[in-house]
Amino acid sequence: MNFSRPAVYLLIAASVAGCAISPTAGPEKDKTYRITVMHTNDHHGRFWRNSDGEYGMSARKTVIDGIRNEVAASGGYSLLLDGGDVNTGVPESDLQNAVPDFKGMNLLGYQAMAVGNHEFDKPLPVLKMQRDLAQFPMLSANIYERGERMFAPYKVFSLGGVRVGVMGLTTEDTYKLVHPDNVKNIEFRSAIAEATKVMPELRRQADVVIAATHMGHYEDGRHGTQSAGDVEMARTVKGIDLVVGGHTQNPACMKAENVLDRAYVPGTPCQPDRQNGTWIVQAHEWGKYVGRADFEYRNGEFKLVKYALIPINLKKPVKAADGKTSLLPYAQEIVEDKEMLALLSPYQSFGQEKLGMEIGATDARLEGDRAVVRAKPAAMGVLIARAMMDKTRADFAVLNAGGVRDSLAAGKITYKDVLKVQPFGNTVVTVDLSGAEVMDYLNAAAKMSAGSGAFPQFAGIKLVITAGAVSSASIRNAPLEATKTYRMAVNNFQAAGGDGYPKLTGHPSFVNSGFVDADVLRAYVTANSPLKASDLEPGDAVVRR
Repeated sequence: MNFSRPAVYLLIAASVAGCAISPTAGPEKDKTYRITVMHTNDHHGRFWRNSDGEYGMSARKTVIDGIRNEVAASGGYSLLLDGGDVNTGVPESDLQNAVPDFKGMNLLGYQAMAVGNHEFDKPLPVLKMQRDLAQFPMLSANIYERGERMFAPYKVFSLGGVRVGVMGLTTEDTYKLVHPDNVKNIEFRSAIAEATKVMPELRRQADVVIAATHMGHYEDGRHGTQSAGDVEMARTVKGIDLVVGGHTQNPACMKAENVLDRAYVPGTPCQPDRQNGTWIVQAHEWGKYVGRADFEYRNGEFKLVKYALIPINLKKPVKAADGKTSLLPYAQEIVEDKEMLALLSPYQSFGQEKLGMEIGATDARLEGDRAVVRAKPAAMGVLIARAMMDKTRADFAVLNAGGVRDSLAAGKITYKDVLKVQPFGNTVVTVDLSGAEVMDYLNAAAKMSAGSGAFPQFAGIKLVITAGAVSSASIRNAPLEATKTYRMAVNNFQAAGGDGYPKLTGHPSFVNSGFVDADVLRAYVTANSPLKASDLEPGDAVVRR
């Protein structure tokens, strides 16, 4: 598939990416330049404020416009960057292929973004449409299609004479995080190797180098089974002044050297990470913050003067004397920008009309927060896996935790709620396995790292996992028998080898039901409402020793 831009765009790209061309002669000697870098990441479809009035592109625009005006009035220059993953997470956005989100980014004046793994959640024509819609470059130096780079590797901006090169990089885990059909003939090469290759060329053109990445910020470089992230790259690749990151969806605020502040409180000071002379920043997720990094450039030195994460109408629960809890903003409330509201309101209204239908209820919250489902057995994992079993008459089900994207609150459940839990449009598949094959698959699942999207959730099965291996297993309350045949349900992403699971699509008994996972969950919720959260608790179904 040819994703080439129009000829005019290619000429412009050549002028900023060619090895011998630079936009200006460079900065003046002994002159101090003030440069402010604003950044976001992992937007995931949150173009509209949530039900508590938090985040949203309209309030974000108010903040960004204010910073731009302030910086310009003081004689400085600004740059607005994003660390990728615009797609997937909110039904109103997913139904409309993130068109409102990219149009909102255009109005916000983004100047470049890294390509994230979720940009490949839908077929390539959707990504092509989004790239054509964006009025800023989508950058990645390490994504190749049929041997050629699929995106521009970098762009050079002139900020008052200071040449700032922005290089894009994408996690090479993308191939196992999206459906294989969406990345046929596409390679996700080593981000560190490609950055090393690009840096000498970019340094000849740029006074300052920023890497806009979607690789992840892992504390002290401990990335587990995931590909290397920003810390590892900064330690390896020389010459990067700043990393604007994404993917791990955490504020990159440090308590001490190589110690992440995992309890960061919105509105409090944030000390960004620093590795090998490179600053590393990440603004959590969903547009909850706008990161602001104020630098001074003088005679080749790029010095960080001040850094902050600006909360976008984030709120904290406060308990009153009467015992009632209310939500109060962490900082002064931000007024929403009217122009952005006018742009986005029709998209929000359309989505609400389609998604507001009530389908059932639950008597208590079913937790789907990534910090829970990627770390331990959870009721939400049990619910989804049981729905898969019910639809396919499977004996048990295995679910990658990365397929769970939200919780279900106590009370009524709408179709929108279900689509927030399962936004990917995967289908449910089955495979009939011998007990010996089941044990091999379960051992592979048992090795998946806690904290990763591969972490397994189960239903219909009891396991004891000892030192990372299954020591006992029973299905439907009977011990697993090596010669007996069992039907397993998974989603088609897992079956195709997604998240590093064993590939099942070539198995003789493989059947893709064609049932979309969110529709399967919707039907189960409707048939079994009101759901009893206590019936979905995993209890001791999975014991790790």
